[in-house]
Amino acid sequence: MIRGHLLDSLSAHPDLAGTTIADVGTGAGFPGLPLALVSPQRAFTLIDSVTKKIRFVSHAVRTLQLANVTPLQARVEALTPDSAFDTVVARAYAALPDLLASVQGLCGPATRVLALKGRYPADELAQLPPGWRLQHARALRIPGLPAERHILSFVPLAL
Repeated sequence: MIRGHLLDSLSAHPDLAGTTIADVGTGAGFPGLPLALVSPQRAFTLIDSVTKKIRFVSHAVRTLQLANVTPLQARVEALTPDSAFDTVVARAYAALPDLLASVQGLCGPATRVLALKGRYPADELAQLPPGWRLQHARALRIPGLPAERHILSFVPLAL
C-alpha cells in the first residue's frame, strides 16, 4: 500500500502547476488525498462517478480534516466548471486518447494534464486527439516498487 499507492501518488507532486487541481477517477482518493496532504495551499477536487467511492473519500477528508479537498460524485465528461483547473491528474483512469477527451471540459489554455502510467505508452501517444501535445514525460523510480512507472504531462495546443 505504501509503495504502490502512497509513494506512487506523491511522485506527481513536482509536476503540479497552479492552485486548483482536479483528480479524475480518484477511486479511493489516489493520487488526490496524498497530494492534498503535502500541498495544503492548493485546492483539490476529487472526482469519481461511483457514489460508494466518493463516500469513502468524503469520510477520509473529514477524518484527516482536509479543508483543501472537495469530493465530487460526477461523470467527468459531464462537468462544466465555472473556471478551468490549473492541473488535471489521473492515475489508472483510461488510455491517453480517452483521458484527454474526457477531461476537455475541465481544461483551459493553460491547464496541464498529468497522466500517471505504468509502461511508457508509445501506442497511446500515437493516437492523441487533436488539440493536445506531450509537454514532457519522465520515468519514475518508486523505492521498493519494481514496476515500471511514468508521468506524462500534456498541454493544449495554442490556438
